[in-house]
Amino acid sequence: MSTAKNHVLRVALRGDSILTHPRFNKGTAFTLSERKAFGLTGRLPHRVNTLEEQCLRAYDQLSTRPEPLRKNTFMQSLKDQNWVLYYGLLSRHVKELIPIIYTPTQGDAIANYSHLFRRSEGLYLTFPEQDAMEEDFLNSPRDATSSSLSSRTLKQSWASATKGIGIATAKSAIYTLLGGMDPSKTLPVVLDVGTDNQQLLDDPLYVGWPNKRIRGRAYDRFVDQFVQLVRKHYPHSLLHFEDFGVGNAQRLLDMYRNKHAVFNDDVQGTGAVTLAAMMSAVGVTKSRLSEQRYVVYGAGTAGLGITKQLRDGIMSIDKLSREDANKRFFLLDRYGLIKESLGPAKIRDAVREFVRPDAEWEGVPTNAQGEVGLLEVVKKVKPTVLIGCSTHAGAFSEEVVREMAKGVDRPIIFPLSNPSRLVEVDPKDANDWTDGKALMATGSPFPPCQMPNGKFYDIAECNSAFPSARRLLMSHKLIL
Repeated sequence: MSTAKNHVLRVALRGDSILTHPRFNKGTAFTLSERKAFGLTGRLPHRVNTLEEQCLRAYDQLSTRPEPLRKNTFMQSLKDQNWVLYYGLLSRHVKELIPIIYTPTQGDAIANYSHLFRRSEGLYLTFPEQDAMEEDFLNSPRDATSSSLSSRTLKQSWASATKGIGIATAKSAIYTLLGGMDPSKTLPVVLDVGTDNQQLLDDPLYVGWPNKRIRGRAYDRFVDQFVQLVRKHYPHSLLHFEDFGVGNAQRLLDMYRNKHAVFNDDVQGTGAVTLAAMMSAVGVTKSRLSEQRYVVYGAGTAGLGITKQLRDGIMSIDKLSREDANKRFFLLDRYGLIKESLGPAKIRDAVREFVRPDAEWEGVPTNAQGEVGLLEVVKKVKPTVLIGCSTHAGAFSEEVVREMAKGVDRPIIFPLSNPSRLVEVDPKDANDWTDGKALMATGSPFPPCQMPNGKFYDIAECNSAFPSARRLLMSHKLIL
């Protein structure tokens, strides 16, 4: 079977074996000579279709499914049947279909993963079966040069690791679509270390390991066992970490970054694309990164990754010291503003350089626990930039947004949580509450907003899928 110019791939499959193999199946695109060679005569309708004709047919079928989740299941079924047609259809409708195969629709699909499960999508490595990890790894179905590894799923606390395979497979598809990676050389992997989600543990249809989540040294040994297998058998691969929890993401990245080609999407990818969006925004306002006052709502893996990338951008572009650059940021987590009086029990080591001194906040109203909320931070700081990474739907209320807009001509508002149902503010509302003055980017796609003059403003999508693909494309040139 010819797969590219001057490149012939020899396949020892015939009949149903090739028609049911998504990598080699071409459906009605098999030529008459190929049908004879592979024993397909009589197994396919007479007419030979071009890929373009197949894509038209597939798109018509897709269009009969109005709900995004049904479109997602159709695309998943198509990928299970025919990779060439799957990626051919994606490439012709990139803007429309990336939200279908990735966030926000994929987020809804993985939330019900156990109830939607039909077939294996990658490699499932489970804690109680770790003694067989190398055998299972070597029996994986692909010749991987890249692994997309998920520890948990889409930024949901206490989420099941098994559900994270959906994100890993979706990210692998993005790598192929935008980074040009051969899908047979990607391996989505999930490390199932249990879950603390009692609803899942009580679900009789739950397909993951029904056990409380493993932590500490046992967790580290399990992750390291996998990483060492990757290093041993695929020393030139790129290992992509996806949706690791806040306590592990940066720590594991630091642990392995000097030993293997590793990339953490939440720490590096999200931060990089947000920095790019921020540079565009300050270009519109004719200001500098270092002149902004940044309020970051949500100091988890993504929020901290964004903060550090923006801080490093300020240092690199505007030549501020690290200490001075850090002072531009006001971070909030579940305890409100991260300030000194929260104490060591509520302040993680990862955020210590961004802790605000209590002296700044004398006289500012707090709750019963002495915590300063978002609205009070906005009133005090008068931020020029408001970034949301909290998955706290509606956190940027009308009062918060209007208060911010009082102190700046062009407020920069980035509600980046996804899927869209978890966004901090709907762009339409933020646009209305700022009289069309807000510069916005979101983590999920949203329809354009109408400006006061009647024109429509396209909402930029600030999603780490795109730098991830770029990262692989760069690495791919180096390692092959």
